[in-house]
Amino acid sequence: MPSNNDKARTREKHVRAFARDNIRAGLLQPQELLGELRRAVRDELPWLPMDETVTFWLREETEAWAHEAADWPLVTDYDRLQSAFASLEAGGVVVLQGCDDHWAARDVLKSGTPCRGVAWFMPQDVWHAIDEGMLEVNVWHTSGANAAPGDALLQFVLQVFADHGLEAHFDEGRVEVSAFWQRRP
Repeated sequence: MPSNNDKARTREKHVRAFARDNIRAGLLQPQELLGELRRAVRDELPWLPMDETVTFWLREETEAWAHEAADWPLVTDYDRLQSAFASLEAGGVVVLQGCDDHWAARDVLKSGTPCRGVAWFMPQDVWHAIDEGMLEVNVWHTSGANAAPGDALLQFVLQVFADHGLEAHFDEGRVEVSAFWQRRP
């Protein structure tokens, strides 16, 4: 049976990973990031000094990120993803990067914004792409229906990723893009 110290270390490891992933994802504004990290430390690790812990983690994780980024290629998967997203937008597909949930995609579709469809993914999908090199992207028609094999919309999305040097395929209702989220510091 794990001791309380083991449980505390495990919780700290998970909250630290949450901090690392949020820093590298770059989906939050600085004050939002700070608020999320403070909230996580307060709620999950109340025995730690909140401000000192958050400040230390921000500094240490940003330094580690910069060190890793120094070895990345000139053009990263993240750069290719951003170019692909711009091409999708130019082709009438609204792209929601790191949206909160499927309701954000539904809101775009209900807003009457003229579009061909919507491609969206949540922060958790980005966190997965940071370490695992695979970004899962939902693709919906303007009706809100998932894209499916044989759809012109799905074929368009897959071709755009291919045109940007990204391997992608449709699996279980989502497009899986082989790409690391290598956003530079």
